[in-house]
Amino acid sequence: MRAISPSRLRDELTGRIAALAAERDWTRVAVDGAPAAGPDELAADLVAPLRALGHEVLHVRTADFLRPASLRLEFGRTNPDSFYEGWVDEAGLRREVLDPARPGGTGRVLPTLWDAGRDRATRAPYQALPPGSVVLVSGAFLLGAGLPFELAVHLRMSAAALARRTPPELAWTLPAYARYDGEVAPHTFADVAVALNDPRHPALMT
Repeated sequence: MRAISPSRLRDELTGRIAALAAERDWTRVAVDGAPAAGPDELAADLVAPLRALGHEVLHVRTADFLRPASLRLEFGRTNPDSFYEGWVDEAGLRREVLDPARPGGTGRVLPTLWDAGRDRATRAPYQALPPGSVVLVSGAFLLGAGLPFELAVHLRMSAAALARRTPPELAWTLPAYARYDGEVAPHTFADVAVALNDPRHPALMT
């Protein structure tokens, strides 16, 4: 473990992503972690410093790429196995974001696909990514399923810390995160793994 401040973590990730983005048309970055670890927040914090270095950034959240409720909730609203295996539309994420941003892709991506609150397509317009752009994809369960990224960041919390920081109404999701940690062990192969038991005191896992 190497202790690091939140601002230093942001700066180190910014530098690493910018170095990759300087060598390719588009760079796909996963910021993976349970909501309690703040993957959406960390990805959002990377947008401004990357733009300051001259890279256009698109932040995509898996929460905007969920499957329709008829599929997502087929086995109930609090089924941890369904939550783990079938809530995120990985095919849609690949088709609309990751494949167009691959080397030789079109660079024409869809920032959002599904409005889970209204349970309908967002009908968002496509965006053309200029060369040097970075696509930040944030959310849970991004690693281990073959989704293509140039850089993978995993935010890891112990089971006890995750239970403490997860709202009681979402406690039913905890077995899904335990299963992900046990079956995939994303911290063992992510390019950057960060221990976040206390978000004020992150530590790089080397």
